[in-house]
Amino acid sequence: MPLLLLVAGSAAIAAAGRRSPVPAPLLLVAAGLAVSYVPGVPDYTLEPDVVLPLLLPPLLYTSATDSSYLDLRAQKRPVALLSVGYVLFATVVVGWAAYVIVPGLPLTAALVLGAVVAPPDAVAASAVARRVGLPSRITTILQGESLLNDATAITAYKVAVAAAVGEGASWGGGIREFLVAAVGGVAVGLVLMAPLHWLRTRLTEPLLQNTLSLLIPFVAYAAAEQFHASGVLAVVVVALYLGHRAWEVDFATRLQEEAVWKMVAFVLESAVFALIGLQLPVVLRGLGEYEGIDAVRYAVAVFLVVVAARFLWVYPATFLPRMLSARIRTREENPTWRGPVVIAWAGMRGVVSLAIAFSIPLTVHHGEEPFPQRDLILFLTFTTVIGTLVVQGLTLPPLIRLLKFPGRDVRAETLAEANAQAQASRVAEERLEALLGDERNALPPPLADRLRTVLERRRNAVWERLGQVNPVTGETVDDTYRRLSREMISAEREVFVKLRDGRHIDDEMLRTLLRRLDLEEAAAFREAA
Repeated sequence: MPLLLLVAGSAAIAAAGRRSPVPAPLLLVAAGLAVSYVPGVPDYTLEPDVVLPLLLPPLLYTSATDSSYLDLRAQKRPVALLSVGYVLFATVVVGWAAYVIVPGLPLTAALVLGAVVAPPDAVAASAVARRVGLPSRITTILQGESLLNDATAITAYKVAVAAAVGEGASWGGGIREFLVAAVGGVAVGLVLMAPLHWLRTRLTEPLLQNTLSLLIPFVAYAAAEQFHASGVLAVVVVALYLGHRAWEVDFATRLQEEAVWKMVAFVLESAVFALIGLQLPVVLRGLGEYEGIDAVRYAVAVFLVVVAARFLWVYPATFLPRMLSARIRTREENPTWRGPVVIAWAGMRGVVSLAIAFSIPLTVHHGEEPFPQRDLILFLTFTTVIGTLVVQGLTLPPLIRLLKFPGRDVRAETLAEANAQAQASRVAEERLEALLGDERNALPPPLADRLRTVLERRRNAVWERLGQVNPVTGETVDDTYRRLSREMISAEREVFVKLRDGRHIDDEMLRTLLRRLDLEEAAAFREAA
């Protein structure tokens, strides 16, 4: 029942957030914080064994399949500098600052804190990017960073924990573990991606194909973890490949898959942000000696260091490569100061940081002593996550408006789409005429003309979007076409239902007829969209 209430409540709040000027993630966190103090509400403790293998893979998968492999490849340098370089830099800077700020906090434990709060969250970055409409290059960089940085952070965390619990760790060992995790995760992804794609294209039943789609992120993650490699990288590699080759899958599978993954992402993202807010009583309960003003001061200090460290990394990482490489200066446009501001300010932390923090062991030195300041590390992680979501999440949209980024050139995009459609339609028309010229493909003239009409409609639809609006209704040609199509289909649908109610057709035939209308309505909508 608690899990059911969590999913239902978070979905309802997220739906309300879509009609609110406040981003849905912030509403969910605030609701979780408020509900956590309602009498009778059970504790929702984040279990790392659940969050990392069960929640993280599908969230990474859906984000990666929606990303562009070609765009990520074009931005590989800034993505690598953020997902690897920045995470390691933040681990050291935040860890050292915490060691200096908090009395009695050992350096090894402080570095654990640094690794925990180092990675910006994939869910938070994607949610904010969709909401505020960032320029495509910045969105690609942020999404690419958030897809890959968890692997770096988890590896850095393991090295820091090994040092803290007395198992020994060295720079050489840490680098070796990082390379094994990174290379192994990519290798597992490369091994799995082609067979999985082959299987997806060979299955002929859309329900089976979508069942496989739901299993893929868990299979990739678990397979990599079996080899002590990065499950995160394995999932991302597989998802990028499958997303890049999605056009080879049956159309019915694509339609179902899009709807299924939108639902999965909506439910999981909503529950994840609500879970963040619900952690407050669990975190505060074990704070102990650091209660009161001292804990608040430490929380504010760590939050400020986290924010400052990102600025300290982003600006040199943006401009130094251009200063050092003539090739980069020649091939890439000169960046302005506004892009790095947004990238630096968009470093929201999320549930992955909390999940890693809850996995910190209870004891060190083979169980002889408690892990130093474990509860304080949990508290500082929680306040950093909440601080970045609230402060940066609320201020990012007005910051983007203040910086006046150029909006999307809708007319240029429509012209590019129209030109692409014109080329495709010309080839399709040639193919159609060649096929109709073969007597084995003979069709009655009305049916052949219908094929030509459908092709012409698809070719003209994009150009019509550039036309003027109706002076009476204010509608574009596409809007009118879509509305009239829906009115006609709605009239047919009402007739079919009346025939079923009058027992002239049965329910099975009704479902067949309605599905046919649904597909036609979907086609009309997509043509005009």
